[in-house]
Amino acid sequence: MNAIDPNHVQILAALLFALGLAVAASRRNIFFLLMGVELMLNAVNLSFVGFSRTFAGSGSLVGHLSPLFIIAIAAAEACVGLAIVICIVRNRDSLDSDAYAEMKE
Repeated sequence: MNAIDPNHVQILAALLFALGLAVAASRRNIFFLLMGVELMLNAVNLSFVGFSRTFAGSGSLVGHLSPLFIIAIAAAEACVGLAIVICIVRNRDSLDSDAYAEMKE
C-alpha cells in the first residue's frame, strides 16, 4: 500500500484554507462567513496532523492533541456565534453582514 506524501497533505490543507478564506472574505451572508472560518480551522487541523505524522512518527500522538483542542474551541465558537446571529436576525431581519456594521458602538 502506498503511503501518502506529506507534501500532498500540506497542499490539500493550503487549498482548504484558501477556499475557507475566499468564502469568508467574499460572502455577505453571516452563515457562510462562519462556515468559512470553520473550514479554515479544519485546514489547520489537517496540517497539524500531517506534520505530526511526518516529524513525530506514525505511532506518536503529539500532533493530534492540538487539533482536539481546536475542534473543542470551534464547537464553542459555533455555538456562541450562532446564538449571536439568532439574536441579531431577530432584531434586524437580515443575514447580510453589512447590516451589522452600525452596531460598533
